[in-house]
Amino acid sequence: MNALDDMIESLSRLPGVGKKSASRIAHYLLKSDRSVCERLAHDMTTMHDRIHPCKICGSYTEDETCPVCASPGRDRTLLCIVEQPQDVQTIEAVHEFNGLFHVLGGVIAPLEGIGPDQLRLSELIARIQEGEIREVILATNPTVEGDTTALYIQRILKNLNVCVTRLASGLPVGGDLEYADRLTLARSFRGRCSF
Repeated sequence: MNALDDMIESLSRLPGVGKKSASRIAHYLLKSDRSVCERLAHDMTTMHDRIHPCKICGSYTEDETCPVCASPGRDRTLLCIVEQPQDVQTIEAVHEFNGLFHVLGGVIAPLEGIGPDQLRLSELIARIQEGEIREVILATNPTVEGDTTALYIQRILKNLNVCVTRLASGLPVGGDLEYADRLTLARSFRGRCSF
């Protein structure tokens, strides 16, 4: 195995990148100016030092709190619960939701050894107990694990005097929010119903 094969193998480990795409990327980088590769390498090696979870919602930020949590113009009575930080970016791109977010950091997946204790549920309960939030929108992916997590959250929030809703159908079952088109996601928000 040579250096090019090593690079292709490394790139193909990334989610959504198969062998052909990895090969194209590696060949592109090889043909590019060295500064392109150096910039990419620098960005990748410093990413963990610069980016961390928001202390409030758990989304990615370079500051103590993310721009959504820091914005005074957001509706602080609405809280959208998502699985991963990239789901925040997906929903924000639609410009349909003006509330706050809470990132769970995953879903309940017993086969993978992930239970409720590994999710940011205690932080969620603490935020709701502060009293400002009136509606919680469950925006977990429409998968078995996402639905299980949504049901679990709905049960633990039952006695906290908050309305719990779920994104409406329209999102494909088995799909991820990250891959939903803007129109489908916007319609899902407009058509949400009680859980």
